[in-house]
Amino acid sequence: MTETSAPTVTRQIVVKAPVERAFEVFTQRFGDVKPREHNLLGSPLVETVFEPKVGGNIYDRAEDGTECRWARVLVFEPPTRVVFSWDIGVQWTIEEDLENTSEVEVRFVAEGPDQTRIVLEHRHLDRHGPGWQSLRDGVNHEEGWPLYLERYAALFK
Repeated sequence: MTETSAPTVTRQIVVKAPVERAFEVFTQRFGDVKPREHNLLGSPLVETVFEPKVGGNIYDRAEDGTECRWARVLVFEPPTRVVFSWDIGVQWTIEEDLENTSEVEVRFVAEGPDQTRIVLEHRHLDRHGPGWQSLRDGVNHEEGWPLYLERYAALFK
């Protein structure tokens, strides 16, 4: 399988923080990582909530009170790993069929007492069905996961 046809996007970044702090910032401040304009709501975004437990959700809440639950927390293993579903389909709408969703795994690897490598792997993108490549290209674009990781790293400066 060539790089351009792979159903996985992997990105990584190193932050100057202990692994526990790196995990905490990612999960507790995810609303500061995710750009406000990245939402599926019809009203301006007020907050993004990351429920820190298996079975929790990641969702956006708008000014008008509407919510958009776009991910489910599948694995929550502080301070080394979190996995959540990506319930947004190829048309950038909520995917109702959970068989057609992908997964995002974020691993936190200590590289010293005050340095952590974050490895983000968005996998199984082909589960989204026809057109999955456009979804892969979108999350791999500089305004996708690279932007999220850049904003995340900025929280440590």
